[in-house]
Amino acid sequence: MTRTTVTTTGHYGDMNRLMSLMTGDEKHGSAATSTLDVLWVLYDRVLRVTPRTVDAPDRDRFLLSKGHGPMAYYAVLAAHGFFGEELLPGFGTYDSPLGHHPDRTLVPGVEIGSGSLGHGLPLGVGSVLGLRAQGLTGPRVWVLIGDAELDEGSNHEAIAYAGPAGLEQLHTVVVDNASASHARPGGIAARFEAAGWSVVSVDGHDHEALFAAFTAPHPGRPHVVVAHVDPES
Repeated sequence: MTRTTVTTTGHYGDMNRLMSLMTGDEKHGSAATSTLDVLWVLYDRVLRVTPRTVDAPDRDRFLLSKGHGPMAYYAVLAAHGFFGEELLPGFGTYDSPLGHHPDRTLVPGVEIGSGSLGHGLPLGVGSVLGLRAQGLTGPRVWVLIGDAELDEGSNHEAIAYAGPAGLEQLHTVVVDNASASHARPGGIAARFEAAGWSVVSVDGHDHEALFAAFTAPHPGRPHVVVAHVDPES
């Protein structure tokens, strides 16, 4: 992977202001703040997609599986020009495109409708297979999941398949804030390692460490970054 320059319309220091524009009930604030640094580094320094290339066949695909807390996602998309920040105060209202779960038909740059746990990683596997079938080996698929999603069997089927299949275009970020109900022997990283994935564990708030983990080479294997964050976030 190589770093790609993306034109931005905001700065990380503006994130608190942008997120504060979104008010109302059922914000799932901790679910949002736990993903903020991961999302920022991906969109600012890693993902090869811009507001001008949201429909380009060779774009990177980002799938927010942890869609029940999309406030940070919306703030990052707004900061990078996918839509205007004037939409943010309407978050969650009846006539707003910014719902409590992101909708790919309403929000520019959103690849999947999500929120129900356990769907994003299987969709990521299918996306890579679809790209391969079209001969598109350049675009990368990134999936952000929460540690609690690993309670869902669908994710383990995807993990078990992707490693032996050598899905190098597949990248996963697991935001681990210790919210899973069922512990994994050896921890989350060990589960992916057992299935043949490339694995890096990192502080989920350290931007430089995240960037290094996201851009680590992993020839012939899918790649996962386990991003550890404070349980309160």
